[in-house]
Amino acid sequence: MTLPTRAAANAAPLAPPWHALPAEQVLARLASDAASGLSAAEVARRRVQDGANALPEPPRRSTLAIIARQFKSPLIYILFAAAVLAVALAHYGDAVVILLVVLANALIGAFQEGRAERSMASLRQLSALHVRVLRGGHEMSVEARELVAGDMLLLAAGDAIGADARLVEQAQLQVAEAALTGESVPVSKALAALPEATGLADRRNMVFSGTYATAGRARAVVVAIGSQTEVGRIAGLTETATEPRTPLEQRIEQFGRWLVAAALGLFVAVVALGVFRDLPLADVLMVAISQMVSMVPEGLPVAMTIALAVGMQRMAARGAIIRRLSAVETLGSTTVICTDKTGTLTRNEMTVSQLWLPGGITVAVSGIGYAPEGRFSADHAGTLPLLQAAALCNDAQLLPPGEARAQWSVLGDPTEGALIVLAAKAGVDLEKLTRDAPREAELPFDADTKMMATRHRFADAPRRVFIKGAPEALLCLCAAGDAAMVQAARVAAEAMAGRALRVLAFAVVEDDPLDTGAGFCALAGRARLLGLVGQTDPPREEVKAAVSKCRAAGIRPVMVTGDHKLTGLAIARALGIAREGDRAVDGAELECMGEADLRNDLDRIAVFARVHPAQKLRIVEALQARGEVVAMTGDGVNDAPALARADVGIAMGITGTDVAKSAARIVITDDNFSTIVGAVEQGRVVYGNLKKVILYLFATSIDEVVLLLLALLGGYPLPLVAVQILWINIVTEGTLTVNLVMDPPGGDEMQRMPVPRDDWLVDRSMLWRVLLMSAAAVLVTFGWFACRLGQGMPIELVRTETFTLLAMCQWFNVLNCQSASRSALALGVLKNPWLLGGLGLSLLLQALVLYAPPMNALFYTVPLAPASLLSLAALASSVLWAEELRKLIVRLGRRRTARRAA
Repeated sequence: MTLPTRAAANAAPLAPPWHALPAEQVLARLASDAASGLSAAEVARRRVQDGANALPEPPRRSTLAIIARQFKSPLIYILFAAAVLAVALAHYGDAVVILLVVLANALIGAFQEGRAERSMASLRQLSALHVRVLRGGHEMSVEARELVAGDMLLLAAGDAIGADARLVEQAQLQVAEAALTGESVPVSKALAALPEATGLADRRNMVFSGTYATAGRARAVVVAIGSQTEVGRIAGLTETATEPRTPLEQRIEQFGRWLVAAALGLFVAVVALGVFRDLPLADVLMVAISQMVSMVPEGLPVAMTIALAVGMQRMAARGAIIRRLSAVETLGSTTVICTDKTGTLTRNEMTVSQLWLPGGITVAVSGIGYAPEGRFSADHAGTLPLLQAAALCNDAQLLPPGEARAQWSVLGDPTEGALIVLAAKAGVDLEKLTRDAPREAELPFDADTKMMATRHRFADAPRRVFIKGAPEALLCLCAAGDAAMVQAARVAAEAMAGRALRVLAFAVVEDDPLDTGAGFCALAGRARLLGLVGQTDPPREEVKAAVSKCRAAGIRPVMVTGDHKLTGLAIARALGIAREGDRAVDGAELECMGEADLRNDLDRIAVFARVHPAQKLRIVEALQARGEVVAMTGDGVNDAPALARADVGIAMGITGTDVAKSAARIVITDDNFSTIVGAVEQGRVVYGNLKKVILYLFATSIDEVVLLLLALLGGYPLPLVAVQILWINIVTEGTLTVNLVMDPPGGDEMQRMPVPRDDWLVDRSMLWRVLLMSAAAVLVTFGWFACRLGQGMPIELVRTETFTLLAMCQWFNVLNCQSASRSALALGVLKNPWLLGGLGLSLLLQALVLYAPPMNALFYTVPLAPASLLSLAALASSVLWAEELRKLIVRLGRRRTARRAA
């Protein structure tokens, strides 16, 4: 059968809609197979025929459009006004310089903006949606954009649905469709065909792109992709939403407005002083406009964009993909990290090491990892039923080494994978067992009940329902006559948990129909305990050091786990998360705690165990009520509310569901706690680099303003002409500002306390540094200017020397800004090649202005002798030495404080 093209399908309105057809007819119409899906060759053919499964993207801005955008700025309007004024006053050279500066600023801004857009595009590619499909009889994970009509989707709780599809198999499937239909609760799905007139919200046999499964599992055949999906037909959902401005962006914008207001006040003051001094009005106006431009932080927005983009790229290289810009700045303020245990603090290589059987029999199991190699310390008749339950009440698969895998691995949940390996170690033929006891019904695992059940048909026995789950939940289902055994199992489970084992209980109900509507309530009092299984998952070696780094940085790690509280507490103590006096609280205890008690006890609770999703949300809100900035990890569907509520939601990239990833602001690709700590460190680096840029721009603007005002008040001629001021602010600063945000980590980011959420962009310590650096620069430049005029030197020479001296002061100041306490001589400019390149470019451009005759005419400069340059450089270095003296005092003070504390 030939699949019709997309256009042909659209032109055939008489064909019944997909929801009105039985599943068999849908498969036949799409030439697909529920058991094997499409072949690779057929997938390739259909992709060529129908294109990618993607909504139309907004057209990318052209290079010319990006350049044109650089001219939409109040700063540029001021510069254009200055150019017009220069032409009106017949200062054509000044007008040419101003226009060249405007063009250079636009080109630099366009280059940086284009670079940031490319960085963001590559990061979006890293976080692309993946789905599970069946192709050629093999399960695989592919990008959602690679889906074609006829593909067989495999769905489980937490999976995002990448295309419209018709269900062909399902077990207790529920789908959240609020994004499409507005339905606030998940919708239960079914297989039966529906009337053609059935509305979108009632098509229970369909699943739609943009929604996600919340429970159960299913198999569905793709019927529509791209713009042909229901989401694709809704214009409002096809547009890419613009991310709102982050708090940092808003604060920088507000800071910029303050400086613009200050610049307008300065303009008025300079003009008034110039008129009072009877200076030529044209010259005064040009200088006043140029000085006003110097006060506007034109490089700050570009620097911020680059800082965020560079920070996101560095985080991505270390395994942390940023999905929300606001997460970058919030990371630096994080005070508490609520982290899961399994896979994040531990290796997520679950291995069964101990069994407990009714009657108090303990069986040790050897072997590590997923290789089915190991021995049992005892051979007991009760072991086989337990192994059957472990293998059948299970959705994982054991994969042998092959071309795609160098060693044994599991497909599915690692905990379930360890159970499959356990059965294989005992010699259980897994394929034969699943054939002889096929699954007929199931109650999928639920985070609230902490249990899962499956019903199987045996040829030589009645139907059996196998149940697995947390001991405290499953033991409540056991028959009342087994009270002594249940109590013994509870004691054994606590003892195993105290040895840092993850404990699961197994039970069986004979000849039960498994009423999926009634759920586990129908099994209460009828289950027979089969035993307990203890799994071990060793801590990651690098996590203990990461926890210590968190403590030194003022960040408190808290474990939030689904394991028993004794298991969690044992691991927490081994890693340094739980210290002397800290305790663990489980979900039942948390339920009994009032809000006031919880907030008061938070300081001493290191582990929250057996908590359900609503309690995770409560933990986050309680911490936030105490003023904490909370990062929360999660991987399940039900973790989404807590991830969204946390200041920084962190989803796991390996075990995390698509729903969790969508709710989170950060996705950790390796599920490693150390990666989270590295992302926090990088967040501090980004914020610190932005503060360096603000310090640099603020200090270099202040010294120019004070220099001009001192000359006007002291009765001196103007120390700089307008074009020289513009050159320093647009060219000299422009070659350094953006490169300063590329500074690598200084190494002490995680030795400081978290950045306060309401931290001032210009705080008291920065203000003192601005005053010191500006005062040093003004002292040497104005002193040199006044001294040389007093010696009777020509004004052109004095202005050229002052112009060059001020530029040199800014070169030394950029070195000062690299650290608040560490010596610039110890840091070295070589650690930031971008800054080194910027300094080199600035030197070359300054030399061009001094020694190229055409530039001499445009900028009113004269060539300077090499000896003069050396004298000016030595004088300008006093800016560096003044700041070095301050840094030395700071370092000595810290050492004295450390000695007293010791």
